[in-house]
Amino acid sequence: MSRSAADRAAAIMAVAEVFREHGFEGASLSAITARTGLGKGSLYHFFPGGKEEMAEAVLAEIDGWFTRAIFAPLRNDADPEAAIRRMVRETDAYFRSGRRVCLIGAFALGDTRDRFATRIAAYFAAWRDALAEALRRAKRSGASERAEHAVLAIQGALVLARALDDPGVFGRALERLEQELLAE
Repeated sequence: MSRSAADRAAAIMAVAEVFREHGFEGASLSAITARTGLGKGSLYHFFPGGKEEMAEAVLAEIDGWFTRAIFAPLRNDADPEAAIRRMVRETDAYFRSGRRVCLIGAFALGDTRDRFATRIAAYFAAWRDALAEALRRAKRSGASERAEHAVLAIQGALVLARALDDPGVFGRALERLEQELLAE
């Protein structure tokens, strides 16, 4: 990876954290430059479309990570039960055991939703559909309903953990969820 590509990748990760802390609308250019360590000129070099292009890059990065770490294994792993267990572990790690906001979920709840509606819907549908596919291959009844409930439970647990300032809520929810998903 070239230095410029590495700098852009690092900027994307930093911008994501600014969006998590302040939301899309509240993420000022000064907060973004402070977090990334880049000047305005460098930011506009990497993201000529401004904050909207930054958000698109962040959403694409999140989608890419979930596709590689969660969706593809759920769709393709020869052992669907192992893929479901992996999904739970990777989800816990990604959301830092309930200490990290789901940025796509946050975007879905705010005024930002309309700007990125297609990408937001595709992310949640991909998760639900990949999990349903794994559940069907694992011969679990009600695969579609279980998958939808699982995505709902994960998102709800993130909100509740944050609201109560108790990340343990997320861990407990994931433990129950794994048991429910793998139950006959």
